Amino acid sequence: MPALSWSEGGRAASAPAGPPRTDGRIVLPRRLRRPARFLHRLVSGDLELPRHASLAASTALIAGFSLYGAVLGGHMPGVVSAVTARAGLAVEEVRIKGQVETSEIDVLERLGLDGWTSMIGLDATEARKAIATLPWVESVEVRKVYPGEIEVALVEKTPFAIWQNGGELSLIEEDGSRIAKLRGARRAALPLVVGSGANRLARDIVAMVSAHPALAARVKGYVWVGERRWDLKLDNGVTVKLPEEGAARAIDEIARLDAGRGLLSRDVLAIDMRIGDRLVVQLTPEAKERREAALEAAEKARKAKKRI
Repeated sequence: MPALSWSEGGRAASAPAGPPRTDGRIVLPRRLRRPARFLHRLVSGDLELPRHASLAASTALIAGFSLYGAVLGGHMPGVVSAVTARAGLAVEEVRIKGQVETSEIDVLERLGLDGWTSMIGLDATEARKAIATLPWVESVEVRKVYPGEIEVALVEKTPFAIWQNGGELSLIEEDGSRIAKLRGARRAALPLVVGSGANRLARDIVAMVSAHPALAARVKGYVWVGERRWDLKLDNGVTVKLPEEGAARAIDEIARLDAGRGLLSRDVLAIDMRIGDRLVVQLTPEAKERREAALEAAEKARKAKKRI
């Protein structure tokens, strides 16, 4: 089989197969002969290119450089989003469910929609992470429903109590985590805990008092005093001062005394239970005057009886 070689004049010539030539000509391997012929015809002008070939080549070259620049500059997702949006895959509708406290506007802002956002260009995982940063959101799912709908399903946090820290009122979860500032009176029926650190211990004190429904119905505030112990503020202004240790036992005792003697309904300002073996009652000024008058009358009666 003759082999193709290049002559000094640049023309292709046949050469017998075998060892390399010694006359200055190079014998090309079989797999390179066809590309060599094409290249030779293109360089010599013997090859006629199709019409608009140069335009197509230029367009391909520009497109290639543009694509390379988009990838290198990190703009490829935006390019894909723009192209697919204009091709009929733009986000046309967003359905949000499960929100009560969460604003729909806040959810849409986290999705980052700009009117040309495409279904393909929207990253559902990143959208979920962004929405999860909203204060009321416990968990969230973001799902694409082609051709143009986004579904957002929220589960919101459950407020357990109102926490007053200084002059600020906040809603907190059962574990004491802060949710958001209290706005309006819609959550006013929740337990109120007051003081620095009261949010972390709210669950325990509320549970102790809730074991006595009649007492719990009268408690309007739980005040954490000195970061050591609790005061109970009742609806009639009475303060029950609980001990630093044994608070549950003190609550059981005060609930028993109220059920049997109506202690919490009397004219008292405070009931101090910090002394382990006794209970100290502080009367209101009016009750104190009545008590002193009664004692004075009793003393006069005793002296009069003694004279007789």
